[in-house]
Amino acid sequence: MFQELLQKIDEREYTVGIVGLGYVGLPLMWTFHKAGIPVIGYDIDQKKIDCIHEGRSYIKHLDENMMQTLSESNRCDATVNFSRLSEADAILMCVPTPLDEHREPDMQYVEKTAMTIGENLRKGQLVVLESTTYPGTTEELIIPILESKSNLTAGEDFYVAYSPEREDPGNVNFDTGSIPKVVGGHTQEGIDLACAMYDTAIVQTVPVSDTKTAEAVKMTENVFRAVNIALVNELKVVFQEMDINVHEVLDAADTKPFGFMKFVPGPGLGGHCIPIDPFYLTWKAREHEQHTRFIELAGEINTKMPQYVIDQTLKALNAHKKPMNGSKVLVIGLAYKPDVDDQRESPTFKIMNLLEKYGAEVSYYDPHISEIKPTREYDHWTGKKSIQWNKKTISSFDAVVISTNHSDIDYQQLVEWSDCIVDSRNEMNGIERKSDIHIWQA
Repeated sequence: MFQELLQKIDEREYTVGIVGLGYVGLPLMWTFHKAGIPVIGYDIDQKKIDCIHEGRSYIKHLDENMMQTLSESNRCDATVNFSRLSEADAILMCVPTPLDEHREPDMQYVEKTAMTIGENLRKGQLVVLESTTYPGTTEELIIPILESKSNLTAGEDFYVAYSPEREDPGNVNFDTGSIPKVVGGHTQEGIDLACAMYDTAIVQTVPVSDTKTAEAVKMTENVFRAVNIALVNELKVVFQEMDINVHEVLDAADTKPFGFMKFVPGPGLGGHCIPIDPFYLTWKAREHEQHTRFIELAGEINTKMPQYVIDQTLKALNAHKKPMNGSKVLVIGLAYKPDVDDQRESPTFKIMNLLEKYGAEVSYYDPHISEIKPTREYDHWTGKKSIQWNKKTISSFDAVVISTNHSDIDYQQLVEWSDCIVDSRNEMNGIERKSDIHIWQA
């Protein structure tokens, strides 16, 4: 079975099945399709399936031309019918791995997906987990579920690998196909098959010894970013009290050609990885009686940044002789990063919650998110709509907080229309301003 599947992959006569057609799965579908590989997408959301069939994009940075190509291709299909998993030779799991209310791993989506795959698994298939998770997930959770549901044996009847997604929504320099793929397998056959498969569509594969090593690679990448972001966030708070512009410091430090890597401070962490993954590792470390004090300290610093933004907003309003309670506050940018429509784990939600807690009347503006979509933690904001961008509307707010600095916002207009701006992204640097405006760095 191993040789048969390997030959099908080498001859590009295999079919890829992708479970979960969100920010990871949909670009992956496009990448394999561009490489000439037949792809079947599976999702429980009929709306996503309909969009693929009709050529309509539901993720802003993935354009309509791409979706139209997928809808018209005889090498691409999408379905809510998971009994069709048997049609795929390789099944890639791209489902969420959030945290629960106790900030511990919530594995329900991975578990349910593994059960569904196991119920439809046939001999000779390759199953790859792409979801970001703690070291040991594939061996300790996924394989036992697949074996129990299928009555098949991993490494003999079917093959298993782990290859972490490395998506960066909106990145114009790298896409799924141009980012090297780390691959670890349950067996050597699993590694060989997964590498051969990704080699048909991805620029480079990077094999490692086993699945838990590949899982640890993804953890390390994201913890590295979380810790360094915490460092510059702490420096921002310290330098602010010293009347030093942290952004000027970082720009100057970045001219050193060795020994320094620039990270940028902000209002907190957002997105599907950085705010979550360190908690996965600290949770798993406790199982081995290890304590990740450095990582936990970084998490503590980053989670406090929305409150720091609120503190600066209180000072800004006070300078205008206004209380927070009863003031109208506009938050710019709901997405977690510039120029995307991805609201997952956005620190803007925490800022809005805190503003509301202090009695402010809260609105938001985001050119990429016209209406807030349902979330697991911030349900009461669901359905709230972005305000209109015009002088009359903007001028009616007592303060404006820049949380996400989308490039298609006219910040020159903002300083002309508003008297009080709290800038957490250094976007006001270099913007001409009127003499009576208050701009607070946050």
